[in-house]
Amino acid sequence: MKSGALPGLMEGYMDKKFSFERNLLALSVSDPGLCSRLSGAETTLNRYRFLESRSGEIIPAIVDANGAAHPLHSLVDPRREGERLVSTLKDEEFLIFLGLGGAFAIEAALGRQETGRILVVEYDINGMAELFCSREYLKVLGDPRVSLMVDPPAELLEQYILEHYQPALSGGIRVLPLRPRTEFSSPAFGRAGEAIQNALDRLSADYSVQAYFGTRWFSNIIRNLNRAEEQEGPVPPIRRAAICAAGPSLDTQIPLIAEQRKSIFLIAADTSLPALLHRGLEPDAVVSIDCQHISYYHFMWGLPPRTILFLDLASPPLLASRTAYPRFFSGGHPLTNYISQFWRSIPQVDTSGGNVTYAALSLAESLGAERIDLYGADFSYPRGQVYARGAYIFPFFENQQRRLAPLESLLSAFLYRSPLTKPGGKEHWYYETRTLGLYRERLEQKAALMQSKVYPAPGLGAPITIRQKDGQERRRDLRLFSSGRSRMGAADFLALYREEIRSLKPMRGDFTTYLRSLEDRERLVLATLLPQAAAIRRRETGLAPAEIIELVREYCIREIDRITMID
Repeated sequence: MKSGALPGLMEGYMDKKFSFERNLLALSVSDPGLCSRLSGAETTLNRYRFLESRSGEIIPAIVDANGAAHPLHSLVDPRREGERLVSTLKDEEFLIFLGLGGAFAIEAALGRQETGRILVVEYDINGMAELFCSREYLKVLGDPRVSLMVDPPAELLEQYILEHYQPALSGGIRVLPLRPRTEFSSPAFGRAGEAIQNALDRLSADYSVQAYFGTRWFSNIIRNLNRAEEQEGPVPPIRRAAICAAGPSLDTQIPLIAEQRKSIFLIAADTSLPALLHRGLEPDAVVSIDCQHISYYHFMWGLPPRTILFLDLASPPLLASRTAYPRFFSGGHPLTNYISQFWRSIPQVDTSGGNVTYAALSLAESLGAERIDLYGADFSYPRGQVYARGAYIFPFFENQQRRLAPLESLLSAFLYRSPLTKPGGKEHWYYETRTLGLYRERLEQKAALMQSKVYPAPGLGAPITIRQKDGQERRRDLRLFSSGRSRMGAADFLALYREEIRSLKPMRGDFTTYLRSLEDRERLVLATLLPQAAAIRRRETGLAPAEIIELVREYCIREIDRITMID
């Protein structure tokens, strides 16, 4: 070794160690778990080489299997390159960077007033450690708007976006891939892209529903609280359940249900209730999750006195009047979760599948059923038929028909209101929509993970395939389905909740900054307002997020005051 080489080598080593430790110290504030992983990573595997640009910046160049180095940024002026990329942004507040590199574009994005949250996704913990040795990322790691994920499972990445991106208030979202980096690890970043798209698809679907029903959910929930205060005792566990949906296959499956009626706990989706009553079958329970008043049509034949009515707390109050003691549950609306936490514990029923059959399956599991049989769950239109005989839609359209619009044309218009596909053969064919297909897939996914064994009865519609693992350990959930004791009267709770809405801080700046300024309880209150925000944003276009928040507060306080005046 030449004279002077060792001191130079040691100086470089100390510089790398200093940068690495400074980066870890900055990261430890926001993500101690990732900090711990990086501290144990290997930094001498030569995943990167580091080049100098004409502007004097250090450029990471990723090394391929042949030893060739591929620069991740411009070798002329990487900062200007990053600024040009960021200049293409419009009103996007939520930015996802695929690949860290030298973070030039990320630093430029942090200089935008519109930027509210940045997620950086990287793969290879050892390569990440080498980057941390190359330069200091303190501007990025020290900014509370930035989150860094290294080697994230697809589910974790998807969950992060679902939890942190609020379409009603967060502005737009944009994915910015660092192309040389993502192309080098295309399988991993490809999975990340799929996870991001899945999250955005779910958010888009949820936002669309919130935009139409957000204010109605709120109105129904606060009006149901007086009835929820009067709930009866617990519902005992069951062993075997049968769930009836209202698909056309139910017509041929009724004899199977009648044969075993005495040995099963019969749960009807609200759509199937009139079809069952029409054939002399009284269910043990009915489940309803729709917030629209049209769901009242399912109960026009009446509700047998011994049938238990399970209602989402966001259901129309008119439905609760059909029985002396409705059993309310929380379907996942932020306000029902808030009510369970601060007023009265309300049983949870998974309604994330988006349809009442899925909710009925979740209810049967909550009641401890070991076996669940599914009837009428077609999730399609077998041979062009829309519902089983006796369902609400037939008398509903019969009352609307006229000479130029007979019953057949009304049913046909209902069938063709959404784009259809026609799977199956000539003898066994059915129409399927994208929405019905998603409903079926979600039910299949849920059933595969349940402790209960699920058996779909053979029918005429889209086949349901449930891949439950053989030998899977199954334990009955024998918890009683019951609400807890209320901490105060419903009127007192509403008064307290009204005051919390009134005293919520006005929104300043972007949504992420505003969220950080709130206390824990205030964040929970804000979460209860988000579905209403989506509905108001749909009606009042062009408003800033701060204006939407103020309109939501005014609306919610006004609705609570209306109930108080009625009482």
